[in-house]
Amino acid sequence: MTRLPRTIRLDPSDTMVFERAAEPGEWAVPGGFAFWDDDPEALTGRRRQAFRAGFLGLASFGWSTLVEVAEATPEQREAALAALAAHLRAAHGAPDEAAARAAAAEEIAFAESLCDHPPGTVLALSRTAEGGAVRERFRTLRRRAGAAPAVFALVPVEGEEEPAERPDLAALARGGR
Repeated sequence: MTRLPRTIRLDPSDTMVFERAAEPGEWAVPGGFAFWDDDPEALTGRRRQAFRAGFLGLASFGWSTLVEVAEATPEQREAALAALAAHLRAAHGAPDEAAARAAAAEEIAFAESLCDHPPGTVLALSRTAEGGAVRERFRTLRRRAGAAPAVFALVPVEGEEEPAERPDLAALARGGR
């Protein structure tokens, strides 16, 4: 057994903020490679939201704001790797199956490295462009001792403040920006 990120949906917001939302229960990877050809500073709307906070689901190739650490069988891991390799060929121009599988294996291994936590631990991602490079930060969200199930507390982190955004959720739901 290995541990991989699996998409979760605590509320319907992913269906409103992403062009395509991953379904709950999909194996996932951070998916930063999906933005290699983009200028992060020029991203807007739903694509920008996927860049900033999305994990890539490996069934729908939609985005999820949160994932949880989950046990995966060797067969499930192989299926996730094969799906990602096929996606890398079809959507990102991997030159052949060997190159696609190698890139997929690297991305799956990175996803596994994020899962050195107990099953059920929730992971969140923040992706930013800094000085011409993309930086990914990962946070774990765990239930506090004595807290009710599925209740998480927001904890401020000093030194990682970002400018407040005020997205127009109604416009995003209508397909606008």
